[in-house]
Amino acid sequence: MSWGTELWDQFDNLDKHTQWGIDFLERYAKFVKERLDIEQNYAKQLRNLVKKYSPKRPKDEEPRFTSCLSFYSILNELNDYAGQREVVAEEMAHRVYGELMRYSQDLKAERKHHLQEGRKAQQHLDHCWKQMDNSKRKFERECREAEKSQLTYERLDNDINATKSEVEKAKSQYYMRTHMADESKNEYAAQLQNFNGEQWKHFNNAIPHIFKNLQGMDERRTVKLGETYRSFAEAERRVIPIVSKCLEGMVSAAKAVDERRDSAIVVESFKSGFDPPGDFPFEDFSQNLSRTGSDGTISNTPKGDRDRDGAPGSRPDPKHATSKTKNKLWLFGKKPKAPSLEDFSHLPPEQRRKRLQQRIDELGKELQKEMDQRDALNKMKDVYEKNPQMGDPNSLQPKISETICNMEKLRSEIHKNETWLSEVEGKQGSRGDRRHSADNHHHTPQGRESPEGSYTDDTSQEHHTPHHRSTPAKPGPPNPDPHEFDDEFDDDDPLPVIGHCKALYSFDGQNEGTLVMAEDEVLYIIEEDKGDGWTRARKQSGEEGYVPTSYVEITLEKNSKGS
Repeated sequence: MSWGTELWDQFDNLDKHTQWGIDFLERYAKFVKERLDIEQNYAKQLRNLVKKYSPKRPKDEEPRFTSCLSFYSILNELNDYAGQREVVAEEMAHRVYGELMRYSQDLKAERKHHLQEGRKAQQHLDHCWKQMDNSKRKFERECREAEKSQLTYERLDNDINATKSEVEKAKSQYYMRTHMADESKNEYAAQLQNFNGEQWKHFNNAIPHIFKNLQGMDERRTVKLGETYRSFAEAERRVIPIVSKCLEGMVSAAKAVDERRDSAIVVESFKSGFDPPGDFPFEDFSQNLSRTGSDGTISNTPKGDRDRDGAPGSRPDPKHATSKTKNKLWLFGKKPKAPSLEDFSHLPPEQRRKRLQQRIDELGKELQKEMDQRDALNKMKDVYEKNPQMGDPNSLQPKISETICNMEKLRSEIHKNETWLSEVEGKQGSRGDRRHSADNHHHTPQGRESPEGSYTDDTSQEHHTPHHRSTPAKPGPPNPDPHEFDDEFDDDDPLPVIGHCKALYSFDGQNEGTLVMAEDEVLYIIEEDKGDGWTRARKQSGEEGYVPTSYVEITLEKNSKGS
């Protein structure tokens, strides 16, 4: 249905309608702008949320639990999802909002042009109508004047008293007015014919053409709105496959949570390698009492049991046993923090072994990189030697020497750590062998067993530790066995005091068989360092245990040296 034929007289209403159409298009563009702002803010908030809850520690320090890894996977998927929301916003901004704003400007310019043409055509028709109306009014005036002159002439012509000159003058006036009326009539007729022709052209050619252009413009506006509606939906639908993959990734991360794996990681992470404390032996304090045949209530313990449980050579120090048990119970409280050492001797055996193995692997990777770099430099040097114009082969020698030096350092580090690792693995194996030997009552007859599990006969060492205020390296942790000290107590009397020491640093005594001490605390020395870095001491309260020799300042009694 054409606007030109049906709405030929609705120029003003079409003017208002086309303006409403452009306003509606701009209103929809504003809606799209607010929607894409929401998408951008949503994506920004999601990214900030992911950043807030993403791990900030180095990757090596992050927990390896499947629940944590799954949560980090969900964060990654959510970050990708936020990226898709940004894609939606960009699509809407480029394909919908930007297109609408450009099209709105084009519509405004086109509408303005068509309306100007319509107004010009209307002004031309109005001008033709005014010319026709003026000629009509002139014709009307001339006719009235001709009629008056005719009446005057007829009156004088019939008047017998009128002179001939008056009659002739009235007659000539009459003829003149009649001629002027005829000319006005012809002019009016011509103007009327011209106006009718222009009016026909206006309503049959100009206005239909202009209205047809306005109709086409309005229809294109409607089509453009439909296309942008579709683009608006396509921007959302285009990211649905990737969004679905993000959601599937989240579901897969949820399925990857394995409680048994997490429990195994807990064991692997915190396993110390120590054995649980053994049973407390029976301590028979009635051995020194006189027994008579009638006194049968002193002890009902069989003789064999008394010999095994209460013999002087095998009775452990209850205070020492208490010290060992106390130092094993840190698992149920807050673990004391030990100083970090290069050989990880502050860690339990199992954890120390893992850390050493990890360091060896890392050093091995670095060594491989240095070896690859050395090979590459040697190849480049060969190329330079064969083609001197490409470069000076001697310029590569410093770099090759530096790489070889780095390789030697890394090999030295690897060897040192492998030595520590072998030491740890050897101690773990020897501790199991000693426990098996102790359970079968096969004790080493000679020498004393050091806290490290090695045997020595050297008892003549004397230590005088200088004052150093920085905490020294701590020796490897002693690993006493429940039966380890059985042959160190040859009688009921405790070991004699051979000196005293002053604690230079505090020691938390977290390992089994060690003794907790505070800085500046004074202890009694009951056994010298056997070369393993540990000295056996006794507190004033009677509690005994081992302390690092480098942590104390020792003063031995002159008359007890070598006792």
